[in-house]
Amino acid sequence: MASIVRPSLLRQTALVARSAKPAFRNSALKATAFHTSAQRSAILPPGPRTVNDPVPIPNPSSSQGSYHWTFERLLAAGLVPLSIAPFAAGSLNPTTDAILCSAVLLHSHIGFQSVIIDYIPKKRYPGLRKFFWWGLNLATVTVGVGLYEFETNDVGVTEALKRLWKA
Repeated sequence: MASIVRPSLLRQTALVARSAKPAFRNSALKATAFHTSAQRSAILPPGPRTVNDPVPIPNPSSSQGSYHWTFERLLAAGLVPLSIAPFAAGSLNPTTDAILCSAVLLHSHIGFQSVIIDYIPKKRYPGLRKFFWWGLNLATVTVGVGLYEFETNDVGVTEALKRLWKA
């Protein structure tokens, strides 16, 4: 079966090649000239590196990212006693309430920042990443102002949680 089909395909290919316009042949010759090494230097100027040169690798730094990771871990571990301290000190202590609110806000900001970094790649979606980055900053400032207003002009987070628990 394959031997019957093959001659017809070769004939069709030969007919198309014969009836091709001269412009097609000229572009084919240009493409062939581009792919040969002697003509390539005349078409494209040589770059600073060749294809076979290795990509320069930046010098590694042992402290890169370690301070950020350590700060995240300390903040997450510090939230455990901070979530109990305002209840133990009483709701009349606004300092522990404010420290708890700022720690939770900072912990949430860093967590959402990691989500944006992980799931919106900078190379593929630079505009979308910038949009979410600014949205996160705006949301953090808005929640921070809201918590400040709630702490100064209302009962505070600890007292509100106590009232919700007893309701």
